[in-house]
Amino acid sequence: MKMRKMITSGLVALSVLALAACGNGGNESSSGDGGSDVKKVGVVQIVQHGSLDAAYEGFKEGLAEGGYVEGENLEIDYQNAQNNQDNLKSMSEKLVKDNSDLLLGIATPSAQSLANETSDIPIVVTAVTDLVEAKLVESNEEPGRNVTGTTDMVPIEKQIALLLSVIEEPKTIGIMYNAGEVNSKIQADIAEAALVESGVDVRVLTANTTNDVQQVTTSLAKDVDGIYIPTDNTFANAAAIVGEVAKETKTPIVAASIEQVEAGALTTFGIDYHSLGKQTGVMAAKILDGDAEPSSMPVETANDLELVVNEDMAEALGIDPASITAPE
Repeated sequence: MKMRKMITSGLVALSVLALAACGNGGNESSSGDGGSDVKKVGVVQIVQHGSLDAAYEGFKEGLAEGGYVEGENLEIDYQNAQNNQDNLKSMSEKLVKDNSDLLLGIATPSAQSLANETSDIPIVVTAVTDLVEAKLVESNEEPGRNVTGTTDMVPIEKQIALLLSVIEEPKTIGIMYNAGEVNSKIQADIAEAALVESGVDVRVLTANTTNDVQQVTTSLAKDVDGIYIPTDNTFANAAAIVGEVAKETKTPIVAASIEQVEAGALTTFGIDYHSLGKQTGVMAAKILDGDAEPSSMPVETANDLELVVNEDMAEALGIDPASITAPE
């Protein structure tokens, strides 16, 4: 377990590793033409926002650690669907037709889209909450198909405990998410059950698009003592807007991902998506090496969980950042 604290206005970008230093390992072309052994990896990402972008960067880092370096023995075709289902399908079809050696799906819709197009090409996924519920694998221990990867299921009960700990005498807690995202619905249901068990009232509001986020957040913040947001792509994409409303209404928000805290929530005890993506890249390298197959490669959970506090937001809410501690 790691702990760190962040100041939103002073965030420092993660330094990029010198990928070339990782070398080619055992993947160097024996023909000497520098191209015959180049592996092709196709990537589909559902939408651009901090968490998913970090997962993609981490994925490339993990591949490099495994000996696959872009521009040397690795070619990556990266596609971003910009939250459009039609784009997802056409991009997935293209990557399959291009005879990719391996595919990466970032977030549940991307993973499902790729899996619908091929049962032969190895697929790894990341930022997917429940691979079984999404019908991507038969079980996390024995995927049984051409899909494996990493789950971003977070310790929701601990995140709820964290939220309740920063509020004096909480009576009503709100939950916000996009009901159209399967991963979000799973997390929201777990969060609601944990809140009910703790004895507080729960109010749930959903937003269908990022255009709805400000109105939903404003409406919910007026009626609750604090808000919980799962790893939801819609709300992650509008995290800065959520943060501005939280400041105006003095509403503590615990979000499921670190990137959402960096953009405007108060705190989380959650996943570093860059690290999660790196785990996925290491898994992908083993598949490309021929040392593993998705069907028998267990789904992995995050290696590291972190307490992250947005000190600017804490100050705006009148909360001492030092008083916020990781749940047991």
